Amino acid sequence: MSAADRVAELTATFTAPSLDVAGLLCDQHPADRVAFTVVDGTGGASTLSYGELATDSHRYARALQGLGVGPGDRVATLMGKGTDLVTLILAIWRLGAVYVPLFTAFAPQAIALRLEGAGAHVVVVDPDQRRKLNPGPDMPDDPRRRVVVTGTAAHHGDVSLADLVAAASPEPVPAVATSGDGPLVHMFTSGTTGKPKGVVHPVSYIAAWQIYLEYGLGVTQDSTYWCAADPGWAYGLYAAIVAPLAAGIPSLLLSGGFSPETTWRTLDDHQVTDFTAAPTVYRGLRSSSVPVPGALRLERASSAGEPLTPEVNEWAGAALGLAVHDHFGQTEVGMPLANHHHPELRRPLKAGSMGRPVPGWNLTVLADDKDEPAGPGLLGRVAIDVAASPLMTFRDYQLPGQSDAKFTADGRYYLTGDAGRVDSDGDFFFSSRDDDVIIMAGYRIGPFEIESVLAQHPAVAECSVIGAPDEVRGEVIEAYVVLRHGTEGTEELATELQLLVKTRYAAHAYPRTIHFIDALPKTPSGKTQRYLLRRRRRTELATPEPR
Repeated sequence: MSAADRVAELTATFTAPSLDVAGLLCDQHPADRVAFTVVDGTGGASTLSYGELATDSHRYARALQGLGVGPGDRVATLMGKGTDLVTLILAIWRLGAVYVPLFTAFAPQAIALRLEGAGAHVVVVDPDQRRKLNPGPDMPDDPRRRVVVTGTAAHHGDVSLADLVAAASPEPVPAVATSGDGPLVHMFTSGTTGKPKGVVHPVSYIAAWQIYLEYGLGVTQDSTYWCAADPGWAYGLYAAIVAPLAAGIPSLLLSGGFSPETTWRTLDDHQVTDFTAAPTVYRGLRSSSVPVPGALRLERASSAGEPLTPEVNEWAGAALGLAVHDHFGQTEVGMPLANHHHPELRRPLKAGSMGRPVPGWNLTVLADDKDEPAGPGLLGRVAIDVAASPLMTFRDYQLPGQSDAKFTADGRYYLTGDAGRVDSDGDFFFSSRDDDVIIMAGYRIGPFEIESVLAQHPAVAECSVIGAPDEVRGEVIEAYVVLRHGTEGTEELATELQLLVKTRYAAHAYPRTIHFIDALPKTPSGKTQRYLLRRRRRTELATPEPR
């Protein structure tokens, strides 16, 4: 089957006027097939079959029903990766309710924003996360909120998930019919450039992620697949849980946070063939002293969440014997660009490229001054051609009107908010967020290219480049650099980094100032917030923020 035919097939499936989400994600698969392998922090593993997932999710759905949950209701989880989490998600969808994911690293203020924004009055929480829901300055009291604690340690008037499930009827819940336009997930953008916005994903959003799994990631029924991203965010939720369920492909989940030791052990113990993670994971492995296991079976490695800087693949080629494929996506739309692993679409990698459009997507780069393609090699606005992209589902944010700036006046193009270019072969290259473009003496400069050069220096752990105010040039380039442990930020090192950019990128586009700092400001999902660095620098220079 061609990629175009596969897009048409899955689009028809997930846009049907009447469908059963749990049936498509679970019940249609063989009961004895493994759905998930869950690995704990010590390396112990357990499996969950589709038959077990079906039985347990019906029982969990009955438990939620007892709390009054029904079609359209929002149910949130503040839980780590495990069988309880995937079972609850499916139970929510069995009832026609809408899932609200919460990242376990969130503080109370971020949790409250999402609970209130989504209108979620039922929250299922792990015991070690329960304190974050206690009323306080950052967590307004909500008398309607029902808190369900996993395990048996309920307190403060909470209820125990185990008790609810034990008391629930074992009878399957009747299937709740929905449509491709029906709400599936209510989540929020990462807040890279400001306050997070609510996004409601329809059921049809699943089709794009299954296409991405099969073509972008190249995962097959023969793969041993592991997505290390956290399901509190769109990439982890869909790439680690939803898309594998839709495709009937087993997925591995590792409990707990990242460490080089557990990552290498899991890749080795389970002989993972297909691995995808954020660039920070690869950088963490690269900078770690933990040795690479000698018997890895890794065949495909992918990255998403932020741009992949070149030093990662310099390391991966030697350490893993393969290259990490960079991919591009957003909470609103999914994953429209990839350096594909699928044999039909696989091409030689180009350094710094985000890849080409995933089947079902059509992208271009628009000129800055008009809503027309900029032409090969020219920096402009990365955009999606809405009418030519059958997998496009995003129409607006939760609050109507917030998306006005995301579309061109005629509605033809969705503006990703990223600056980039596309070459004559159709490969896309990221430059920066639109707001991060530096305009120095008439030159438009993307910080990513400069960061990519700086990151290749052995002393640099990570870095971020901004435009700082300058009376003569308008803006000048400045860099914030986090050094590797044991390295001192000296004037000599700063000069060395400036010279590196001059010789490897451009003589005019070097950082006029190097700031050595302990850590970069980031969103909870790990994306650098350049706008906070700009704001800090403007304050230091006593220059008002431009309107």
